[in-house]
Amino acid sequence: MLKLSYILPGAAAVVLSAGVACADNIVRIASPYKVTSLDPISAAAAGNIEAYGQLYTHLLRQNADGSLEPGLAESWTISDDKLVYQFELRDAKFSDGSTITAEDVAFSLTRAGGENSAYPAPFASISEVKAVDEDTVQIILTKPSAPLLAYTAIFNAGIVSKDDVEARGEDAFDANAVTSGPFTVQDWKPNDRLTLKANPHYWREGYPKIAGVDLIEVTDNNARSTMMLAGEIDVSRDVPWPQVDELNAADNISIPLDESTVIVILLPNHTAAPFDNLNIRKAAAMALNREAVAKVATQGRAQVANSTLPNALSYYAEDVQPPAYDPDGARALLEAEDAVGTEIELLIVPGRQELATLYKAQWDAVGFNTIVEVVDGGLWWDRVLGGEYQVTATWWYNETEDPDLAVRWALCGTCGNRSYYTNYNNERINELTDAALHEQDEEKRAAMYHEIQRISVDELAQIPIYYPPHPNAYSSRISGLTLTPSLQWTLEETEIVGD
Repeated sequence: MLKLSYILPGAAAVVLSAGVACADNIVRIASPYKVTSLDPISAAAAGNIEAYGQLYTHLLRQNADGSLEPGLAESWTISDDKLVYQFELRDAKFSDGSTITAEDVAFSLTRAGGENSAYPAPFASISEVKAVDEDTVQIILTKPSAPLLAYTAIFNAGIVSKDDVEARGEDAFDANAVTSGPFTVQDWKPNDRLTLKANPHYWREGYPKIAGVDLIEVTDNNARSTMMLAGEIDVSRDVPWPQVDELNAADNISIPLDESTVIVILLPNHTAAPFDNLNIRKAAAMALNREAVAKVATQGRAQVANSTLPNALSYYAEDVQPPAYDPDGARALLEAEDAVGTEIELLIVPGRQELATLYKAQWDAVGFNTIVEVVDGGLWWDRVLGGEYQVTATWWYNETEDPDLAVRWALCGTCGNRSYYTNYNNERINELTDAALHEQDEEKRAAMYHEIQRISVDELAQIPIYYPPHPNAYSSRISGLTLTPSLQWTLEETEIVGD
């Protein structure tokens, strides 16, 4: 499932000439998140996910409200035993004019679930994807998968050209990538921008409605806001919360606060002292006034998190609660563990300093000795994946309203990424994860996910902080653009309505 959780460092403060306003049929989006690959299975970071959605079509399309509609597949049937999904494909072409066939679909989905995929978890129940004929593809499961249809619409299920990938290998995903979505690549300058142009062969007639898109990498928060106010860009991704009111007050800018499935959390390393101790994790949680943190960090625009799962997901449990704010109780736990004065290292990336300051002040107040270490995004990932950290501040999101991927990403110890690399591993949660995926009864699934949330909150698999919306700024020059909860821009629906 997604995930990406940090602002990558780097400098791209000047991306357009000063005073140059947007005045063509191109939408320009400035974002702190980098595009590092055009291969939809190779990376699960935010910048890549947002780009993949523009480059590759899917069997089904997910709307901004989370509903599904036909995409490359015009229709589909499901066998009575829920093990065979058959999709009938529409006439469609890749950006090079070649026909998209069932072989391409089978190849793409098999890659997405294969050993080289950065995120194979959604496809764990698939036994085989096969082309029945040129226009018909079957997905055959080992066991029923309740969210299977939704998984055909997530970022790494995009359809690529089998012939091109087999012919060019890794080079198939350079600046000359063959695409199947609404846009194709005009120019790609890593660490600067990805420039897209409308795909003339896109199957959805009349779309996209714009000529192209510039995805510009601007990691400096102030630079993005300045560019937005100057009319140099149409969208500023992730406006810093203290700047939301200023930008929202401008005549030609709105920040509607797009709905999200984001959860802001602290990840404790369950196999590294001192967070391998439940009482230390409890003390760390009890020391934090999460309501105050959410209010300060988001100017009161986020809901305090109570669960280890985002509140926008199905089967979200409103009644579970981590330990309440109790600094005296936190101090008592540290004293009982003879841990007053324990040094803890909080690993963060640039852009998280304000949160880190809040955490440090409250932890130190109860007896921790908090050291904040700021590292660049690449080193952050190396450290987290390698388990070389004690606790880190980050966020993640879920691609669908169904919680299966969220649990597999964040809470399952045997699902491929060690519970978001915290090394948390609860056998009961692991069992429930698999059982809930295959369960077809809604009430039984709900009970399973409730138990997963109760256990993981009780054991503080993660320390939940708050549920924020997406604070993206939009120019009045454009209409129809939003960032969906699945981190997909609705760019093919976007129109230019002003100068």
